[in-house]
Amino acid sequence: MVTSRIDDLVGRVLGERYRLTRPLGVGASAHVYVAEDTKLRRKVAVKLLHPALAGEAAFLARFEAEARTVASLRHPNILRLYDSGRDEAGPYLVMELLEGGSLRAILDQGSRLSPGQAAAVGSDVARALAHAHRQGLVHRDIKPANLIFDDEGRVYIADFGLARALAEAALTEPKGAVVGTGRYAAPETLSAGHLDAKADVYSLAVVLAEALSGEVPLVADTPLGTLALRAGTDMPVPEAAGPLGSILQVAGRRDPAERPDAAGLAEALSEVAARLPRPAPLALRPPTDFDADSAELVDPTELGGRPRLFDGAAPSDRGDDAANGASDGGVSGEAEAGGAAPGGSRRSARRMWALAAAVIVLVGGGTLAWAAATGRLVPASHPVPNLVGEPRQQAAAVLSRLHVRLGVSSSVYNSRYPTGDVVSQSPAQGRIDEGKTISVVVSLGPAPVGVPALAGDTEQAAEQALSALGLRWTLAPEASSMTVPAGDVISSKPSSGTLIPGQSVSIVVSSGKPKVAVPSLAAGATATAAQSALSAAGLTVAEVSDYSNTVARGDVISLSPASGSTVTVGSQVTVTVSLGAHYVTVPNLAGDSVGAAVQALAADGLGVAGTNGNPINSVTATSPVAGTQVLYGSPVTLVTG
Repeated sequence: MVTSRIDDLVGRVLGERYRLTRPLGVGASAHVYVAEDTKLRRKVAVKLLHPALAGEAAFLARFEAEARTVASLRHPNILRLYDSGRDEAGPYLVMELLEGGSLRAILDQGSRLSPGQAAAVGSDVARALAHAHRQGLVHRDIKPANLIFDDEGRVYIADFGLARALAEAALTEPKGAVVGTGRYAAPETLSAGHLDAKADVYSLAVVLAEALSGEVPLVADTPLGTLALRAGTDMPVPEAAGPLGSILQVAGRRDPAERPDAAGLAEALSEVAARLPRPAPLALRPPTDFDADSAELVDPTELGGRPRLFDGAAPSDRGDDAANGASDGGVSGEAEAGGAAPGGSRRSARRMWALAAAVIVLVGGGTLAWAAATGRLVPASHPVPNLVGEPRQQAAAVLSRLHVRLGVSSSVYNSRYPTGDVVSQSPAQGRIDEGKTISVVVSLGPAPVGVPALAGDTEQAAEQALSALGLRWTLAPEASSMTVPAGDVISSKPSSGTLIPGQSVSIVVSSGKPKVAVPSLAAGATATAAQSALSAAGLTVAEVSDYSNTVARGDVISLSPASGSTVTVGSQVTVTVSLGAHYVTVPNLAGDSVGAAVQALAADGLGVAGTNGNPINSVTATSPVAGTQVLYGSPVTLVTG
């Protein structure tokens, strides 16, 4: 097989849409170009995978599935994947085009990050990882070459998904071959069949340690030696880490269980960043134009001049990372130089490309299981994830990424897990092969409970009854009632049937009997009219009589309580009805002393106007004369001899 030069495809239109305008770089698995999206009239980056991969059916299926998953990620610090497809030239990815270069380029020009810069960059990367981890995606290959900047210095994570597709495709590897790993890999890569999100946290800690100090911690002469070294000790923290030291120390623990998750790492880095002075702008190094005639084929996310795997160059302290690029590590040698592939056959060339891709991917933690006797690929398997407590759709998405099916065996009422969440699963632990099914029992939510009859209960008793059933309650505005005492429940809604615990019942509590105003009566209203008006207002009547010199007999003198007063419906109102004017007869006082006469008049309700004559003498007459009818309280004049 003869490998074409990268610039041979400039001008080609992929998928009848993306015109390749200039090369950016070349690596083990892909050529990278700047392209024009002819539909949207914008510049994009196109990663054209090597033609040798186009013949791997398992890779293409996984590649397309991973592309769909990664395209769904929406985070300001994850490089956007716009599109993917196949062309005669090979499978391709269409991505956001960034112009700020990579962290690898910054470090390779001798620059180092300050603690403030590292905290800012690290917190952004950790937040992006946390977002992906929540979607069930593990990057597997966090390193400086995969941290790309735009021209304003914002960091983006590149190459989600491609590593997994390469790792888990049915690639052929020579029996007994040793698969290498990267300088940023977590120690569990050495033994774990499946890497979880904590591996990304460790890799980010290693990246930040290098960015601060210029040295990658715990690196041996070989990839396996590096992993063995890291498996035996926690990552040392460089002095240059300063205020980030304690954070990197925990993130670089050899035991994944002792590391924070990505969200926790982001929060810790953000807190430190907030206490530090505003950092200076990063010393970005944008990628330079690619030289297709150069003997050094460079990845767009790193600088050229560093040795790569399979290119015949001696390993250096960065050869491992250089080989991986952003999952585009360089592969040269005969095949890349244009000569025949080893063995002189397309099959051998594809075998070489497959091995290279496997080496690249396993840097990020992927694992290929090989049967010891035959060297053939055994079915890929994964640790059984814990789905209990996850929403059914989320559980299905997690299993879909593992290429495992979700089966619902039954649904049950369960008060612990909300409706639609997984209550139990089978199998619950161990490992499961791809294509198999995990059966789950899904919650229907808490079992329904009968709504109690609450009318007539006190408010406190009603609330206690609902609380005992797991129901909530709301208090509607109070209402008056002629029959329900104040503080007792008049009604509830719903008043019967069933509800799910957590649902609410509305309660109407009595404020007692309603209030009304004592009606006003027209002047000269009769006792009968008063009785009608008060009865119409829901009031009862007590009638009394009294004399009135001003109110005609039979008319109402007064109401008690008075008109306009607010009283409870059913209250009694006293109506005073006039007996008319009160007349009395002037008594015969002749012969009485003046004192005795005064007392007699007072007893009859009459007053004394005065005495005509000697007050020592007896009364001889009165004015008005005895026997005269006068108004009650009228004055009488006494006459003495």
